[in-house]
Amino acid sequence: MKITNAWICRINKNNVEPIFGDLTFTDGKISSIEEKSFEPKNVFAENFNEKDIINAGGRVVTIPNINFHDHFYSRLAKGLTIKGETDNFHNILKNLWWKLDLILDEEMIKASSQMAALESIRNGVTYIFDHHSSPQSANGSLKIISDILSEAGLRGVLCFESTDRNGKEFTKQGLNENIDFLQNQTDENIKGLFGLHASFTVDDESLKTLSEFVNNNDLGIHVHLCEDKVDRDFSLKQFNKSPADRFIDFKMLNDKSILAHGIHLVENDFRLIEKAGSAIVYNPDSNLNNAVGLADFSHVPDSIPILAGTDGMNSNPARSLKQLFLISRHRGMSFDESFKFINKIYFDQINFVKKYFPDFTLLNTNDRADLIIWDYIPPTIFNSENFFGHYVYGILDRPVHSVIQNGKVLMKNFQITIDETCYNAKIVEQGKRLYEKFNSIS
Repeated sequence: MKITNAWICRINKNNVEPIFGDLTFTDGKISSIEEKSFEPKNVFAENFNEKDIINAGGRVVTIPNINFHDHFYSRLAKGLTIKGETDNFHNILKNLWWKLDLILDEEMIKASSQMAALESIRNGVTYIFDHHSSPQSANGSLKIISDILSEAGLRGVLCFESTDRNGKEFTKQGLNENIDFLQNQTDENIKGLFGLHASFTVDDESLKTLSEFVNNNDLGIHVHLCEDKVDRDFSLKQFNKSPADRFIDFKMLNDKSILAHGIHLVENDFRLIEKAGSAIVYNPDSNLNNAVGLADFSHVPDSIPILAGTDGMNSNPARSLKQLFLISRHRGMSFDESFKFINKIYFDQINFVKKYFPDFTLLNTNDRADLIIWDYIPPTIFNSENFFGHYVYGILDRPVHSVIQNGKVLMKNFQITIDETCYNAKIVEQGKRLYEKFNSIS
């Protein structure tokens, strides 16, 4: 199959190098890239009817988007009536999310995953790090999600949210779901992390059990860290240690670990995270929605990997990247500093995802044919020197035109190749059940 008349944004070391031309892929690999001159009369006039040719029409091709912190289980939670206060983060958790996850069953989990898969494809996201919670339907829940990802042609890194907030029997089930999945998962396109909620809902006994398995199997963890001040305040009061200190004491932080949010981290926390090599995932839409604060990126050491996620608010980490740029400007960074910040995130994301998928594409010959075509035609000169100017002020604001994963077309000219009708019927059916069940609880 061939993509013609495209700006192909190849990665060469720490540079993005756009060239104009045609890209051909065969058997899931990029077989050739042919550079050619940009001739508007040809680029915009050519119209191919062949099913094996996509005329990009001067649009931009990049590596796929990656969502480093998602919550598929939240997707059906639209238009619900929330009973109880939502005046602070802890109350939002207690009166919305900790009620919602308790009512999820297998069919709701499946429908939520289908909805998230469709949304992800539309946003050019083909690599997803999902953090799942369904305490009363823990057993086999990660297999349900992995099956939907495989059916949709996506790659994922999954985990279950271990927590003590529902009692020790549920804690055991959550720990076992992580362990069973990590021990039995064989699909090369699905990987695993050990999941836990946050320091303030996991006691030392559970951390000890979790830590032993993580260390014996050389695993990373996926955890919310200092999303709100309640995490730090409760941990200091209950355990006389900060959340980061607790995780370090149990030898749970390493260079495979994802720490979501990090809004209320302090200097000593950053030193610990830097030494461990763990990555921080920022989710600005969620932080704004929950009014937990915004990170001050100037305090984060350059050596700590920074990644972008959505926290289940949406399936659009490109929006998160744009928000991170704008927040950095709001925080007082110069334009040069903000562009360097986005450049850093771009390459931090590539380096981190390669820990789980070493064959992640750089859009060079013989790489995996994973790519997206953005509905963006550069109006000015487009090269390695000004790529991020186009990226921040053009590409990230545009929808995705087409999605290719492992040489298979997942979306072409805005049309998803999955049977959306079947998926949507399931989504609406289970969404109605969730709505009624949620609104019936106190």
